[in-house]
Amino acid sequence: MRLKLVALGVIALIALAVLTVSVRRSPPIVRFGCQTVVGDALCIVAVEKDLFKEEGLAVRASRFTSGPACAEALYSGSVDVATMGDTTAVIALSRGDRHQIIASHGRGEHRHRIMVPASSALKAPTDLAGTRLAVKKGTSTHGGLLLFFDKHGLDPKSLTLIDMRPEDMPEALLAGSIDAMVASEPIPSIAEVKGARELATLGGLGNCYPLLIVARRDWLAKKPGEAKRFLEALRKAEQFVENSPKETAAILSRISRLPQDSAERAMSRHTYRLAIDQSIRESLARTAQFLHSQKTVYSVPDIQKALDTSWMPAK
Repeated sequence: MRLKLVALGVIALIALAVLTVSVRRSPPIVRFGCQTVVGDALCIVAVEKDLFKEEGLAVRASRFTSGPACAEALYSGSVDVATMGDTTAVIALSRGDRHQIIASHGRGEHRHRIMVPASSALKAPTDLAGTRLAVKKGTSTHGGLLLFFDKHGLDPKSLTLIDMRPEDMPEALLAGSIDAMVASEPIPSIAEVKGARELATLGGLGNCYPLLIVARRDWLAKKPGEAKRFLEALRKAEQFVENSPKETAAILSRISRLPQDSAERAMSRHTYRLAIDQSIRESLARTAQFLHSQKTVYSVPDIQKALDTSWMPAK
């Protein structure tokens, strides 16, 4: 009986030791809010190719269809780090000092497009007056659209802006519920495949539309090593996208449900690079000032303070 008790004790100790080692070796979990958009190629590739795992991280990815949804998840504390466009980031930063931009993972001057039915009589930007135009408010597309109106002398009050989820826009457009839609890729390409045509892009407005990685400051303070390893994985994803564009397009095609050739064309509207350079700083500062002038934000966040390059991995 005594031998049995000793044996059971030894087994229990071994089990406890194995469990302890297992717990110690468990990779830290990073809660990541990313999007199903073509612009998030680096993030999608890093998740799909297990590049975070290579850096010793267990990333729990939550996928959203817009930047505002990512920002809300970040603000509520349900994710540690998230992707979003410039307008969404500026709005988030204007709400307080809880978040920091740690990188840009891409950009694309012509990645936002205004689409109309192929048979539409709309030919020029000024033709949009009096129409029903769908846009997801609070997004980078929305900010670019306001710039577009400003450039072409269009009063936003001269048309009806309908706040709509991007994924619902193509069907609404072709059903005649709206006259035009504006969104970032892959939504315009999805609409194109279904029978829409491009009226204009939101390019040429002095905005490079950076795609940003925004993190909670409290997470950065507690997990600095994890933040750096997180960006290391995105650096590897950058190299993968550059070296394997066809395979990247295949991954994006599967995620976005776009034909591969359409995914490749959508990718061509982007530049995928992990960076924070002067052009991004200037573009964000202009966007912040413009959004303030439009009363989209009531205070201009300190963009230079919000950007921190110390997390960026060396090339």
